[in-house]
Parts: sequence; C-alpha cells; structure tokens
Amino acid sequence: MLRQAGFTLIELVVTLTIVSILASALIPLGQWSVKRQQEAELRQALRDIRSAIDAYKKAVEEGKIIVNADASGYPPNLEVLANGVPDASSEKKRLIRFLRRLPRDPMFPDKDVPAQDTWGKRSYASPPDAPQPGADVFDVYSLSTGTGLNGIAYREW
Repeated sequence: MLRQAGFTLIELVVTLTIVSILASALIPLGQWSVKRQQEAELRQALRDIRSAIDAYKKAVEEGKIIVNADASGYPPNLEVLANGVPDASSEKKRLIRFLRRLPRDPMFPDKDVPAQDTWGKRSYASPPDAPQPGADVFDVYSLSTGTGLNGIAYREW
C-alpha cells in the first residue's frame, strides 16, 4: 500500500491556528510602534515651536524686532515664526526666521487643516491651568484628547 505525500487537514488547521495566534500578538505591537513614533514627532514639534517662541522673545529683548511698548514680546501668531519678521538691527531689513516650516501636530486627526490650526495656543495673559488664546503666543499644546504611553494627556506635554 502506497502512502500519498502531502499534509492532512489536521496539520493544516494546527498550522493556521499557530500562525493566527502569532499574527494577533504582532498587531498590537505594530500599533504601539506607530503611536510611539507619533509621540516622538509630537515631542520634537513641541520642542521646535517652543524654542522658536523663546528665540523670538530674545530677539525682541535684544532690539532686533520692533514691538509696541505694551506688547508682551511674544509672537502674535505661529505663522510669524516661519514667515519671518524684519530685522530692525539690519540696514537691509532682512527677515529673521525662527522656523523653516511650522510643524503639524501629529496627533491632530484632520490632515487638511493648516499646520497653525492644529495647535492649541496659550497667550501670555492666560493662566497655565486654563490656557486661552490671546494677543500673542506664549506656549503651544496639542489639541488631542488622547493619552500618551506614559499616562499623561497630550494636552499637558
């Protein structure tokens, strides 16, 4: 009696079961990896924008940017950081740019919204526990309602 070569139905079912268990274990790892990458982008974007805001304030204090006497010295909006402002100390009035481009909030769901509208803005006059936009931009925060892998809400980063 000759035996035919091949797999039995039971061997195929066991193999498919093992493969599906391994795949179901890898899917959450992939999702975790994507979230971790987005959080790294958010951290970098916040660092870049906040550094640019501080550089703008320093340029005002050094007299390179002319502002009204009653102004806080912080940028009036985020676009100014990328578009630039005239250098008051330069004879040619060259532009001082603080960002090459304004980064988007990677946690913001709608990709069609302009980058400046993806961030929450806190003015210098608003309290830290209840940030409100105003005449200037003192700080930025994520508008996402999600929570990071570290357990802290993205709004509080």
